[in-house]
Amino acid sequence: MNTDANEVEAIVRAAGTSFYRGMAILPPPRRQAMYAIYAFCRIVDDIADEESPFETRKPRLEEWRARIAALYRGEASDPVTRELLRAIQAYALRQPDFEAVIDGMEMDADAPIVAPSEATLDLYCDRVAAAVGRLSVRAFGDASPAADEVAHHLGRALQLTNILRDIHEDAQRGRLYLPRDLLDPPGIPHDAQAALHHPALAGVCATLAARAHAHFGAASAAMARCDRRAMKPARLMGATYGAILAKLEARGWDRLDQPVKLSKWAKIGIALRHLIG
Repeated sequence: MNTDANEVEAIVRAAGTSFYRGMAILPPPRRQAMYAIYAFCRIVDDIADEESPFETRKPRLEEWRARIAALYRGEASDPVTRELLRAIQAYALRQPDFEAVIDGMEMDADAPIVAPSEATLDLYCDRVAAAVGRLSVRAFGDASPAADEVAHHLGRALQLTNILRDIHEDAQRGRLYLPRDLLDPPGIPHDAQAALHHPALAGVCATLAARAHAHFGAASAAMARCDRRAMKPARLMGATYGAILAKLEARGWDRLDQPVKLSKWAKIGIALRHLIG
């Protein structure tokens, strides 16, 4: 493994997520491509999440937009961009997908997202999740229209699950990703903290959970039309987040302050069923 690859892998390992181990199923070149994609996403996400004025973060996000443009001219200047360039050249990763990720981070960085419209929420899910999926399926080994369909639906399923899991935590930061189109009919306020205590909030959460289930189902149907080996990591992510959604539903929507996560053994069981089986 070259020095650039080592440095990028270190970024992924330091993030402390299950992503690092989950990508072990991939052949080394594809695994390194995924590490580079993850490192890029992690860096721009960290910029967006910093506790500093947007005016100081926006230029740094724009710097990354310029770096992405340079990659498509064959120019790279640091370990992450050099590894990204290798991935772009090997797997035909598309520039608009990288740019969409940055657009999504700018949506989060500009101001807290509070009760967006349905259209804005869907755009946000596309940029921060489905765009990553469109990059990922190519690194996995499938660039077909069906693989893009997997990215479309699985990205939305994962992001909606994240939103439902993090409602309480997001509210502490003044964020409320639940769409106003669902909040307004029962009179749920757009104030993040006030919304937490409204008796109709559980119904909104249940509606979003049903949407997530529908997207999981559509993603699974699209996977059936893809290269089975290439879709192994996607199946693992779908199964893992599907299990998180099930635990959220079992906990109920009236106890949003109680965190939900999968145990180590639950993750191992999912891996055995969906990767080795």
